[in-house]
Amino acid sequence: MKTFTVGDFKAHFSEILDQVREGEEIAIAFGRKREIVAYLVPRASFTRAKRKLGILAGKAHAEFTEGFEMTEEEFLGL
Repeated sequence: MKTFTVGDFKAHFSEILDQVREGEEIAIAFGRKREIVAYLVPRASFTRAKRKLGILAGKAHAEFTEGFEMTEEEFLGL
């Protein structure tokens, strides 16, 4: 994995994107300590974890009584 500072990244943006397209992973470093703040990875290698639906099922309960009314401002939290 190659590491570029923010300045180098800005100066060579197009070339770095070409490298990412070719499969290279790039780290972007910032500051005097060159702390890594971001990674650029090819789209093909990027995956998101699928979210499981219903993980709170049975753990909460909501009940609305008859005549329950709420103004639009209350609904929006204004």
